[in-house]
Amino acid sequence: MSSDRPVAIVSGAARGIGAATARRLAARGFTVALVDLPVDPERHHPVPGPYRHATGADLDRAAAACGGHGEAHSADVRIAAEIDRVVAGVVERHGRLDAVVAAAGAVAGGQPTWRTDDEVWRAMIDINLTGVFNLARAAVPALLDAPEPRAGRFVAIASAAAHHGLPQMAAYSAAKHGVAGLVRALAAELGGTGVSANAVAPGSTDTEMLRASAAIYGLDSVAGFAEQARIGRLIDPEEIAGTVEWLCVDAPGSLTGAVIDVDGGFRA
Repeated sequence: MSSDRPVAIVSGAARGIGAATARRLAARGFTVALVDLPVDPERHHPVPGPYRHATGADLDRAAAACGGHGEAHSADVRIAAEIDRVVAGVVERHGRLDAVVAAAGAVAGGQPTWRTDDEVWRAMIDINLTGVFNLARAAVPALLDAPEPRAGRFVAIASAAAHHGLPQMAAYSAAKHGVAGLVRALAAELGGTGVSANAVAPGSTDTEMLRASAAIYGLDSVAGFAEQARIGRLIDPEEIAGTVEWLCVDAPGSLTGAVIDVDGGFRA
C-alpha cells in the first residue's frame, strides 16, 4: 500500500547536514528514513584519524527530531547489500520513494599524496564515493518505478573539494571530484524520465567533519576556515540542508546535472 506522504531516504543522517536535511524534509511532509552507521568509539574506527563517528544515540535523536515521521536505519554505505536492504525495506513498507539524499561522508588525511597510506585512501573512496554509488544504484530504480509524470529527486553532498585539490587530503579530494562526475553521469542517464540528479557542494560548514579537518591541519579551532569565505563566517548546516530541501521539493525538473556551490563565496 502506497503512503500518502512522500518518502525520502537520507544517508549520513545522524548528525550535521544529513540530520538537518532529514528534519527539513519531515517538516515539508515527507516520511524520512534516516540511514547511518552508529559506531562504538571504544571498539570501532572505520576512518583513521581525528574524525569522530556518529553513535546510535545520535541517530535516534535525529530520527526523533523528525516529529514522528523519521525512521532510524543502521547501515554501512560502503556495503551494497546493506543499502539494498534498507531501500527495499523502505519501498516495501511505504510503497513509494520520492527523494534520496546521499549525505554520508567522512574526512581523513594529513600527508601528501605520495605518503597517503592504503587505509586512508580506501576509507575516503569507499565512504565518500562508493557510498553515493551504492545508494544511487539501489534507489534510482525505485524512483523510476513511480507513475508518470515522475518527479523523483536524487541529491548528493559533494564539497568545495569537488572543485579544488586540498593539500594533504588527496583521497578526500579525489572522492568528492568523483561525486560530481557521478551525479553528472547519472543526470545524463536520467534525461527525459522526470527524475533529476544534482549535487550540493558546501564550503566550510560547522560540522564534526570540519573540526576533524582542523585537527588534520594542526589548527586549534575551526575559526580559521571562516576566513576562506567571503561571508566571513562558517556556514550553518541548516543552510546546506535548506538547499537540499529546495532541490527535493521546489526546484524545477529542468535543474539536473548541477553541482550547486553553497560555499560562502569561496569560489567567487
